[in-house]
Amino acid sequence: MKKKSWIIIGILSTLVGLYPMIYFFIDWLLSSKSVELLNNDLWNIAFYGHITFGGLALLIGWLQFSHKLRRKKIKLHKIIGKIYVIAVLISGIFGLYIALFATGGVISIFGFLSLGIIWLTTTVLGFKAIKNRNIALHKKFMIYSYAACFAAVTLRVWLPLLTIAIGEFNSAYRIVAWLSWVPNLMVAFLIVKNNVLKIQS
Repeated sequence: MKKKSWIIIGILSTLVGLYPMIYFFIDWLLSSKSVELLNNDLWNIAFYGHITFGGLALLIGWLQFSHKLRRKKIKLHKIIGKIYVIAVLISGIFGLYIALFATGGVISIFGFLSLGIIWLTTTVLGFKAIKNRNIALHKKFMIYSYAACFAAVTLRVWLPLLTIAIGEFNSAYRIVAWLSWVPNLMVAFLIVKNNVLKIQS
């Protein structure tokens, strides 16, 4: 991965990673949800837990792909890695629950459920790989894990564009429930296949 690409990913991840803070102050961002759902305590815990810990994973995950960090500060790499895994587990589990209430119905529900399962699975497998000292396999799974995590960024890029193009939010949301992460995993596959992870930063 080129240094410029890594920096761009870092900037986008930081901006979107901090984005969940807005939900604590601006109510209309959840205007597509029913009043009944917004008054559901379990949904609120799951939703805010998902965006908070998901934002944390997004904020710190991109740092793990720094070759310099892995080579010179391995202890810091391990600490960040453990925090990332914990954040993913919490956010991912909450995400599976709130996916059941996704705007757009069944298509959106299955899209976000699939994303959540892939995110959790690749992260756990990546963690197990490093515990077994299989560094190569660990890298591969964590590339896929962060590609799934990065869906938070690509969703916010695609959704307004699709909403404008289609002219209707719900239809755009059904598409973005898949478009936000499937291309990400395709890119991750190419990165893994071509072994271009090394970053000279």
